Amino acid sequence: MKIIETKKAPASIGPYSQAMISGGFVFTSGQIGIDPETGKVEKDEIEGQTRQVIENLRAVLEAAGSGLDRVVKTTCFLADMKDFPSFNAIYAEFFLSLPARSCIAAKALPKGVLVELEAVAEIGKE
Repeated sequence: MKIIETKKAPASIGPYSQAMISGGFVFTSGQIGIDPETGKVEKDEIEGQTRQVIENLRAVLEAAGSGLDRVVKTTCFLADMKDFPSFNAIYAEFFLSLPARSCIAAKALPKGVLVELEAVAEIGKE
């Protein structure tokens, strides 16, 4: 196993890594809409937070030698399912390979954010 950490994504806010590599896959921790440069949630609407979350996820995956196009499974957490259509539209812009996905409503998310996203992706060459 190998721990993945990058300064291009927000630092972990607890006792965990941004991602772990094991068995040819990278398993990411949940990413939220924190701007890695400021350490703050800069956007207060679902669209802005979703874009920031996916950019953070992209940075972690790239640090592991993978990318959004190599994602095989995502788990999405929304603070309110009424945001699903807006979230889904932006998600579709980035995940063109159509990975398997679960999307659930969570009672509360860290730092009061609206969305959190984690992924499992292949690494290395096919």
